[in-house]
Amino acid sequence: MKKILIIEDELSIVKLLQYNMEKENYKVDVAMDGEEGLALALKNQYAMILLDLMLPSKDGMDICRAIRGEKIDTPIIMLTAKDSEIEKVVGLEIGADDYITKPFSPREVIARIKAILRRVDKQNKQTLDMDQRQKTIILDHITIYPEKFEVYVKEEKLAFTPKEFKLLVYLAENKNRILSREQLLLAVWDYDFSGETRIVDVHISHLREKIEVNPKQPRYIKTARGFGYKLEVPL
Repeated sequence: MKKILIIEDELSIVKLLQYNMEKENYKVDVAMDGEEGLALALKNQYAMILLDLMLPSKDGMDICRAIRGEKIDTPIIMLTAKDSEIEKVVGLEIGADDYITKPFSPREVIARIKAILRRVDKQNKQTLDMDQRQKTIILDHITIYPEKFEVYVKEEKLAFTPKEFKLLVYLAENKNRILSREQLLLAVWDYDFSGETRIVDVHISHLREKIEVNPKQPRYIKTARGFGYKLEVPL
């Protein structure tokens, strides 16, 4: 039985979600306070976390950052009354896997949970090509060690977030190929739908700040206007 953590301070929403999830045979833990929710998330193993944005004592953004800061990759769906694009982008950028705006139907939430858990199960069952993944990737002055989670530019080790690193590796493995924003979204964030591509642009900007001498005139990560990006290796 998969266990789900609900961190939400509106009792009516908690009861509605808990009832419908237990009908689907999920085991449910509940926290109605941010600090309590974070403590549970750090202490226990969950298949999924439903996280409200506005909470007493600690808000959802801070909780999400703290969870990802501990390298916990449990899928997180944010629940919030805010529906602005910037709130959604920020939530996804700091590590949320999906975002549902209130009011919502329990059926929609269950469908999102099942879709994410299917993707996670599929990923866990896939056998990585270890020979390929263990190869050192060398691109001009950039050296990438996929298994070590390390990147060096001109022998200087740089720090990357997990999503930044995954994006850079995917670009490097497909060097000199133009990749659409939708391709990158699917490969790095596991989203199989369009409409969230701005988060790709944000992370490309972050990569350029780290690996380019002049991010405004990139030498490596080039823009294919109206389509996407490619990592180009200079001759």
